Amino acid sequence: MIRTLIEISLQQRLLVLALTLFLAAGGLYAFTSIPIDAFPDLTNNQVNIVTEATGMAASEVEQLVTYPIESTMMGIRSAEQVRSISKFGLSIITIVFPDTVDTYFARQLVNERLQEARTRIPDGLQPTLGPVATAFGEIYQYVVEGSGFGAMDLKTLHDWTIKPLMRTIQGVNEINSWGGLIKQYQVLINPDKLIGYGLTLHEVHQALMASNSNFGGSYVERGAEGYTVRGIGRFDADRALDQIRQVVIRSKNGVPVLVKDIAEVEIGPAIRQGAVTKDGKGEVVSGMVIMTKGENSKAVIERVQDRVTKIEKSLPAGVRITPFYEQTTLVNRTIHTVAKNLIEGGLLVIGVLFLFLFNIRASLIVASVIPLSMLVAFIGMKFFGLSANLMSLGAIDFGLIVDGAVVMIENFISRMNEERPRGKPKIDIIKRSAMEVARPITFGVVIIIAVYLPIFTLEGLESRMFRPMALTVCCALIGALVPTMTFVPALGSLTLKPYPHAGHEKLLKAMQAGYRRHLNRILNMRWLTIGSALVIVLVAVGSMRYLGTEFMPQLDEGLC
Repeated sequence: MIRTLIEISLQQRLLVLALTLFLAAGGLYAFTSIPIDAFPDLTNNQVNIVTEATGMAASEVEQLVTYPIESTMMGIRSAEQVRSISKFGLSIITIVFPDTVDTYFARQLVNERLQEARTRIPDGLQPTLGPVATAFGEIYQYVVEGSGFGAMDLKTLHDWTIKPLMRTIQGVNEINSWGGLIKQYQVLINPDKLIGYGLTLHEVHQALMASNSNFGGSYVERGAEGYTVRGIGRFDADRALDQIRQVVIRSKNGVPVLVKDIAEVEIGPAIRQGAVTKDGKGEVVSGMVIMTKGENSKAVIERVQDRVTKIEKSLPAGVRITPFYEQTTLVNRTIHTVAKNLIEGGLLVIGVLFLFLFNIRASLIVASVIPLSMLVAFIGMKFFGLSANLMSLGAIDFGLIVDGAVVMIENFISRMNEERPRGKPKIDIIKRSAMEVARPITFGVVIIIAVYLPIFTLEGLESRMFRPMALTVCCALIGALVPTMTFVPALGSLTLKPYPHAGHEKLLKAMQAGYRRHLNRILNMRWLTIGSALVIVLVAVGSMRYLGTEFMPQLDEGLC
């Protein structure tokens, strides 16, 4: 099969070059369309149920909220694990599914059970599904600040203007915020007056709820026209304080008891749980953009940046949105590192090959295998649904990629220098020399790929971390092997020429002679050499117990 592939490649050289260009174009398209992230998402496939139970202690949340919902979720189809956390005023239940289950199908299964669970918890509590996001989706953080604006003004501006506009961005799942003061219309009841009028807090609450509502009254006909009937009772933001004061709680002896008779009505902040400051100069409001699971972080951040620019134009004078963390910084650094390695690897290959072969054309042919293999790797990543990140791209070794092409080209040059002066056709020399090394090159690549095969048997967290790396490396190796057997012989037969150089030949022969002398000495001391190697291995293995271990290397994301 390999011999046939080489023969066809040499017979149809122009077709091979055209197919190579087509392959490169496909790789470029795959590169522009695959997700680009800073690091792989290691979060398992899970659905969260969040229930706010204001005022309940953790034990009450556990008994009245968490247990009924959690027991309802037991036995749900395909679920691997159900766990829960109960805190003061908050219940969080997590249902873990296999990675093979679609995220939205899993949410549908949970939502069906949740309808039953709602009937088993206290009235007024609304359990909701958590966002379709993970901890790795925290891609953009910012502060809202402005001179002349208080903490309540900034919080109101963010929650009612900025946040809704940010949530409409494609790929954004949630906007979280911290800091500032939540604006409230507060009814501060005087207990003595409440008792004096014989009222209860429940009556006051019901009166406020009933007064703050609109209703529809169908329509009435007048001639050929119909008029919609509406009852407008909802408080108007501009006159809310006065309207709340005038709410009737009860009529006593024909005299209405108003809210203002028993309470003071004012605008005030909700009980705060914390604050956000910037540079020690005062309070600001902080926001975080959370990306939908599976989206392209680089593309989403670009859309967020564009939307922030547009939002700032509509904000009051002096208010600005200042980002202090963008995951795109780390993503760009990742892309820069890969591109830098690609360029440096290519230049290094060209330099080393030129030093030993003294043939710039041969060096360029071998160097061209590097971008080709990378483009094939991008096609494989696109096919398997992988993202480009530090783990998937960082394991690619350019030395492994060009190894086969180096052996192939070196054999071409050697055979051409030996046989071309005898008048043999160049294409026959290329064919014979390619077939001489084709099988060893193929076996070498297959052996390297076989080393990665056990990684594909991993499951869970280990699979999510290392499987993309193994797939990318295997795709890159295959992407280097195929051009080595097709593109390199075809291009070599068109461009290579023998380059006999007396001085260069003397240098190579001197190096070969020196290596031969050292090899003979080693072979004469075989047991000493083997023993030394074993000692080095034992020392290396023994030193492993003194090395530190960690789950993942620390990444500098530019945050202090």
